[in-house]
Amino acid sequence: MAHLSPRELLDRLSSLGIKTETVEHAPVFTVAESASVKEHIPGAHSKNLFVKDKKGRFFLISAKHDTAIDLKRTHEAIGASGRLSFGSAEQLRALLGVEPGSVTAFAVANDTDGRVTMVLDANLMEHERVNFHPLVNSMTTGISREDLVTFLRATGHDPLILRLPEPPAELPDDA
Repeated sequence: MAHLSPRELLDRLSSLGIKTETVEHAPVFTVAESASVKEHIPGAHSKNLFVKDKKGRFFLISAKHDTAIDLKRTHEAIGASGRLSFGSAEQLRALLGVEPGSVTAFAVANDTDGRVTMVLDANLMEHERVNFHPLVNSMTTGISREDLVTFLRATGHDPLILRLPEPPAELPDDA
């Protein structure tokens, strides 16, 4: 099945009565590269991790861009089997229809078989407006957190919303 284009995604959001604001910009591949783009766009910016567990179950984790996530412990919080590892670029393309560097919560619209579990970090969901790439990393789309959940549910991906475990704090040398 063909995956949605950014235009088709934005049309689908609109057809659900969801208002969004999309800004075009130079392609960005990392959270660090996107810093100059973020300063001109209001709201919380996201980082998105496509991971799988030992049983081959896939998860898409969306968190605030600056949230530290302890991937060694996240499997416990999200109900995964064993430690998580990153999904491959091929799995990402096949299941979510996006390229590495363009991972976004919106991509679950392409997961028509429901193979990916959507996880939203509570830190991100504390913000009124959240920002994601609309399937390509040369645009950023702002959406209200409520409308994001509405959209995810409309795709059949009722999200888990929880506070992800953070890495343990470093102990000072003199402790």
